[in-house]
Amino acid sequence: STVESILTSCFTVWYGSATTAESKALQRVVKTAQYITATALPPIQDIYDKRHLRRAVNISSDPTHPCYPLFPQLPSGKRYQNT
Repeated sequence: STVESILTSCFTVWYGSATTAESKALQRVVKTAQYITATALPPIQDIYDKRHLRRAVNISSDPTHPCYPLFPQLPSGKRYQNT
């Protein structure tokens, strides 16, 4: 939706460093948007988790990405090393 798109642009960058008070304020914005549009929107934390995971998967599967070396795999190739 348009509301979700606006709220989540550059989301993985700035939400990770948001304080608890800022996160609660953002959740209030989502609740207001739900009321105005009369549609259900997912919680901010769920959106962040989903987008953060998708971004990590995209980086780890693209050898040309500058952050690719930050995702070393174990020798089996099935899991990532804890760095």
